Amino acid sequence: MSVAVDGVAIPEQAIAREVQYHPAATLEQARASAARALVIRQLLLRRAAELGIVPQDPADADSEEETIAELLAREVSVPAADAETCERYWRNNRQRFRSPDLVEARHILIAAAPDDTAAREAARQKAAELIGDVQREPAAFAALAQQFSACPSKSEGGHLGQLVRGQTVPEFDTFLFNLDPGLCPTPLATRYGFHVLSIDQKVAGRELPYDAVKSRVADYLQDRAWRTAVSQYIRILAGAVAIEGVDLQAATSPLVQ
Repeated sequence: MSVAVDGVAIPEQAIAREVQYHPAATLEQARASAARALVIRQLLLRRAAELGIVPQDPADADSEEETIAELLAREVSVPAADAETCERYWRNNRQRFRSPDLVEARHILIAAAPDDTAAREAARQKAAELIGDVQREPAAFAALAQQFSACPSKSEGGHLGQLVRGQTVPEFDTFLFNLDPGLCPTPLATRYGFHVLSIDQKVAGRELPYDAVKSRVADYLQDRAWRTAVSQYIRILAGAVAIEGVDLQAATSPLVQ
């Protein structure tokens, strides 16, 4: 389906280039997000031009970003949340503002590409063999990591240090924060291969007092209000033109990422 703003088409090649910045479960979903982003970009640049805000170098993407930022700063404003609003939000959402869970762990990575079935089976078997070795001789973990691991942590005996959510790939995060302390008895698969994982310690996060997080609460509420205001602004711009191939009004994801 062609995509256009007031009869001016957005080239399919441009949408294809934009797709890489919009990961999704399917290519169709990624293309839809990419097309929506380019339509929004055109709406904002058109409005900027109407106000005499033009990129210093139209061929430079950074220059266009600066133009859009100047436009939004001029046309979109939201009041700062007052102290009472911030404290009330904190009282009702304390779990949002807590210290992170921490995990100390060690691992041995037996590398295998995700699309190499034979290599992944061999990696799984090797990881299972190493788990047996560690179960028989727990003190051997560091030496085995140095000998077999494909991760740079092998130089530290497999130690990954203290980790918080989001520091590793999602599938590895799931293992780290859901398994009990100790050596996992089965090999764990990620996109990188199979892991021998030992969780040494877990420290649960705790709720923080309001005084420790009040600036974070204010920043969060300000950012949320700004995103809402920008989304409404874009919908107003969209309502004044003819858009083909993209339904901004029906979009369920944020219009400004």
